[in-house]
Amino acid sequence: MIPPLDDILENFDFLEDWDDRYRYVIELGRMLPEFPDEERTDANKVRGCASQVWLVKSVEQGEDGAPRLVFQGDSDAHIVKGLVAIVLATYSGRSAAEIARTDIDEIFSRIGLKEHLSAQRANGLKSMVDRIRADARAALAEA
Repeated sequence: MIPPLDDILENFDFLEDWDDRYRYVIELGRMLPEFPDEERTDANKVRGCASQVWLVKSVEQGEDGAPRLVFQGDSDAHIVKGLVAIVLATYSGRSAAEIARTDIDEIFSRIGLKEHLSAQRANGLKSMVDRIRADARAALAEA
């Protein structure tokens, strides 16, 4: 199970060495719940990622009646799988409005990952976030 975002951020603050941070990202990826093989479809694949990344969403009604989005994700690459875990810790279970307001760039800058990602991984991260935000906009439009 992925730890809450606040715990992830605290752990990154504690880790000073980049090798340790990368190992932690990989460890986070290993904490992702098992991703169902039947969800590894072309429709669930995130475009723009060099590695294969799959995202599946479900929309639930929050206590306030607003749509809440819950995501599952996976990747075939260890580091990217860890990035998926951080993205899910940031967005999954949040209301569509919260998702629209949350700036993942700020979070990745805070933990110092932004400047340590290759251009391909940064593009893949942007594609994941764009997909999640598009899902949130669609859920808000349907509400």
